[in-house]
Amino acid sequence: MFKYVSYFSLNDCVCKQHRVQVFQKKHIKAKLVASLKNRYNKLEDKTEFHEEFVRCLKYAMIIYTREPAVENVIDFVTRFAASFETPVNENPDEEEEEDENEFLNFLLNFLLESHGANSHAVRFRACQLVNKLLGSLSENAQIDDDLWDRIHEAMLIRVTDKYPNVRIQAALAMSRLQDPSNVDCPTIKAYMLLLENDSNPEVRRAVLSCIAPSATTLSKIYKRTRDVKEKVRKLAYQVLAEKVHIRALSIAQRVSLLHEGLNSVKEVVKTHLLPAWLRMQQGDVLQLLHRLDVENCAETAVTTLQAIFSMLWSSYLKVHISLYRKLIPVDSLTCENVLYWRALCEFVKNKGNEGEELLERLLPETAIFAEYLYSYLKSITQLSEEQRADMTQLEMVMTQEFIGQQLILLVGCLDTSEEGGRKRMVAVLQEILLMPNTPTSLIGLLVEKLIGILRDDAQKIQMVAEIISDVREPILPISEPVDENEKRRKQVKLAEVRVQIMEAKQTLEECISCQDFSRAAELKDSISQLEELKNQLVLEASQSADNIKEQRVEKSDAKTLLKCLTMCAELFKQMNIKRGICPTMNALIESLILPGVSNPNPAVRNMAVICLGTAALHSKDLANTHLVLLLQITQLDEPKIRISALRALVDQLLLNGLNILQDKPAPVPQDDSNEQPEHQAEEESTVQSILKMLSEFLDSEICELRTETAEGLAKLMYCGRILSPKLLSRLVLLWYNPVTEDDQRLRHCLGVFLQLYARASRTNQECVEESFLPTMRTLFNAPVTSPLSEVDTSNVAELFVELTRPSAVSVHDSLAVRVCNEILRDTSAPEVRLYCKTLSWLEINTEPGPANSDLQLLLKDILQVLFCKLMVGEKHCIKAKNSRLSRNVAYLLLAFCSDEENVPEEPPSVRPSRRAKMAAIDKTKQDLTALMNQEANSS
Repeated sequence: MFKYVSYFSLNDCVCKQHRVQVFQKKHIKAKLVASLKNRYNKLEDKTEFHEEFVRCLKYAMIIYTREPAVENVIDFVTRFAASFETPVNENPDEEEEEDENEFLNFLLNFLLESHGANSHAVRFRACQLVNKLLGSLSENAQIDDDLWDRIHEAMLIRVTDKYPNVRIQAALAMSRLQDPSNVDCPTIKAYMLLLENDSNPEVRRAVLSCIAPSATTLSKIYKRTRDVKEKVRKLAYQVLAEKVHIRALSIAQRVSLLHEGLNSVKEVVKTHLLPAWLRMQQGDVLQLLHRLDVENCAETAVTTLQAIFSMLWSSYLKVHISLYRKLIPVDSLTCENVLYWRALCEFVKNKGNEGEELLERLLPETAIFAEYLYSYLKSITQLSEEQRADMTQLEMVMTQEFIGQQLILLVGCLDTSEEGGRKRMVAVLQEILLMPNTPTSLIGLLVEKLIGILRDDAQKIQMVAEIISDVREPILPISEPVDENEKRRKQVKLAEVRVQIMEAKQTLEECISCQDFSRAAELKDSISQLEELKNQLVLEASQSADNIKEQRVEKSDAKTLLKCLTMCAELFKQMNIKRGICPTMNALIESLILPGVSNPNPAVRNMAVICLGTAALHSKDLANTHLVLLLQITQLDEPKIRISALRALVDQLLLNGLNILQDKPAPVPQDDSNEQPEHQAEEESTVQSILKMLSEFLDSEICELRTETAEGLAKLMYCGRILSPKLLSRLVLLWYNPVTEDDQRLRHCLGVFLQLYARASRTNQECVEESFLPTMRTLFNAPVTSPLSEVDTSNVAELFVELTRPSAVSVHDSLAVRVCNEILRDTSAPEVRLYCKTLSWLEINTEPGPANSDLQLLLKDILQVLFCKLMVGEKHCIKAKNSRLSRNVAYLLLAFCSDEENVPEEPPSVRPSRRAKMAAIDKTKQDLTALMNQEANSS
């Protein structure tokens, strides 16, 4: 019987290549499994079969590489073992069930005995088989509790294996051993530990593929979407799409997933995450937008919609557009549908000629949309100061302003080539800007669209200036004061006329009764004249009471000034800086901006500083005139205003450089010949003051000011406006300082800057080289109470070596000279060990030359000192490696930095043979084998 079994043994599959084709066919494997199981069931004593089966299996288990033949063997073993599983309630006879599971239990026991083998191949195959066996069992399969616990314990050990492939298979095997409902589940804890700390990306991917999402594990899975490896990030997004409902994620997490995913793993987001989320919302895009809170993440929502539209840009989307109404009723506007409308219009417009016809179906004519925009913005609720304390009303107004913002952005999608529509839109935008109730948050956007519609620069400046003038000095009805004496005189005159009328009427009646008709006719004419006089006096009296005239009145309240300054800032921002400052713009600066800088309201001051900084970019003379003012503001005002002034200062230095002060008109020459040198000294002093101020800001307790300063210095240095090793050293120290650990913007900015700056030019490389020693000295001399004392100096040294790594240029030779001189300056200093280690990392040019000769002399001096120290036992704990110095130099540096108790012997100059190398490797293997056997036995 066993001769037949041996013929189909697993050993044949490994040894005979032609058997591979047989096992690759699924139906043939099934026949082989059935045949082998049939013969197994006929055996009375299964022991010999088990032994022979294991003997054959071992041939496959010692092979580590993923050979197709071996993988087929593993699959066959899995199929054969799983065929003995009996579903629950199908076989009520417990004894027969135990007989059926005998082989499966035997195989699992064998694998558990093998999981601690010294061979990593055996450990790998044992975990692989356990994984496949557990995976092949049905959902209602049953395994002995003791065996289950042993499998669990074994796999928990193997997930900490030295070899990543072993850890991967162990992690996969534990997928059915986890209990997401148990907070203390050891498998869940092991999974989370691997996700957080395993250095191998494939292990992290394996854990992601099998970890069950729960309240405990969700944060760990979410964190992997920011993994350093793209493959891990992609799988994390797939897991979240397939296994996690959108409601299980917070709004911030949803927005973050979309924002970061559409930048780093866009295809996975488009093919997995977005379709899954849309299915959860029954395909309702507006409902998906509602889940994102678009008011606070408008740009991310627009990017998401663009991705959705790109997936649907087919007949479906085109049909959907054809059914779309050109205008949404004002009462039906919501944050979601107006953002969807705007994003769809922008997407279609970007299609060019292909989307031109479809865009006409999405938007009405320009004149009609202008009236639509005006009607909505006019209806935005205005809140008093008391009403703003009510969060419900405040949120309502913020929603209205957001909708208004999206409608204004839609103006950019309109066709303004038609003259009538363009004029009407310009008139409407002007009227909206003049309305006193227009929200300040919309002013800048309105001016931007107005300037974008106008074509002539002079017309743009003139129109915005007129709007500013009308807003600041509106035409209002004014009541003139009335002279009380004149008013009383007219009242007396009116009373006299009324008395005369009464007397004349009485005389007229007497004349009529006396039939003196000629006299009566005269009196009647007289009465008519008196009535006219009375009416005139009454009219004059009423006019004097309502003596109101229309005239311009200058407004100086904070709201009006902020509105005017916002329009002014947008005007300067949109105009080309090469145009310069025209008289109209200069009038705005003198009458509006400069007075606003000293306004008591902080918001007005801040906007005035922004305007001044933007205007200074248009004129060097203006910048020179007000540079000192900006410097004062950066040091004396509130943090927000200081940051605005700092940005203006950095922009000015980026545009014109530090020599902007040299362009300042020199004073008129006097008889004193020393005045010109004094002027130059004053300029140099101002430059030094600026650099000193920026350096001090790097130590500011105001986080935003510190970050803005670091970013500004990084820009100035990268653009070549500043070349300062000291400032570069400060930036490196700031990057490493634990105080800035939570400042992600600062860390990201400096991390990107250092890499780009160091590789930009030879000059920058030399600057990095010069900043090395000052940086290291600062770290070595940092007091214990300083956060810099916690910085890993070895890591900082590695950074400088990496930044100066030879590419097109190299400064490693000169850096080595600096390090050697630093070592010789004080050879007993504790930092000498790190400097020696740094020398071993440098890639030194070995070609003969003056620089190489100087370096060799310095190294000889160092070696002489180090050799003396070695003789007296003064050694430091550093290993030298990858050195390109001469062999003797590398050897003595190694001896000086060694951890061993004895001084190592000088290595032979003869190159060891290949046989000697193999013998040494074999010896190492033998030693490790003994150690691993001891560890396996102890476990």
